[in-house]
Amino acid sequence: MIAIVDYGSGNIQAIKNIYDKLKVESFFAKYPEDLLKADKIILPGVGAFDEAMAQLNDSGMRNQLDRLVLKNKVPVFGVCVGMQIMSASSDEGELAGLGWFDATVKKFDEHDIKVKPKLPHMGWNEIETQRSHSILSNIDSEKGFYFLHSYYFDCNVSDDILIKATYGKQFTCAVSKGNIFGFQFHPEKSHSNGINLFRNFAEL
Repeated sequence: MIAIVDYGSGNIQAIKNIYDKLKVESFFAKYPEDLLKADKIILPGVGAFDEAMAQLNDSGMRNQLDRLVLKNKVPVFGVCVGMQIMSASSDEGELAGLGWFDATVKKFDEHDIKVKPKLPHMGWNEIETQRSHSILSNIDSEKGFYFLHSYYFDCNVSDDILIKATYGKQFTCAVSKGNIFGFQFHPEKSHSNGINLFRNFAEL
């Protein structure tokens, strides 16, 4: 059963709708004890880094997430800011992140971007897979995914980088390390590629 973490940040109903159509059992987790029912976890997120971290800390689920993900190795899938808060910190705020990856979140340098408006990076973008993984089965790299962000995940460990994309310059847009996965783009808005990604996660 997949828990969709409901801590006040993220488009959780859209994710639930996809799993309902796939006939995969999922539910919203609002309290630490809810997470104990999950064999997989979706960590969504929208908006600012500090706001998301504050909401997660205030939800009471932070320690339970750390325990399940880091100790029990429950698979987790971060979406957008849900991926960014897996880093140590962000230039966007002052709060510490979860620290699940050796990474920081940085703002795009607008000098590198030729198109206007320059930020946020919004719309469809091709992707460049860095290594094979079953979670990427049946993903069309040329079709890509839908993005909406002004900050990117600067990963310090090359082996953790799963996908890159280019916006002004090449940047990391997906990471994985064991049971932990993070995706900067919005799979819930990415049609067949997004549906396949959620399906693949459910089948891990």
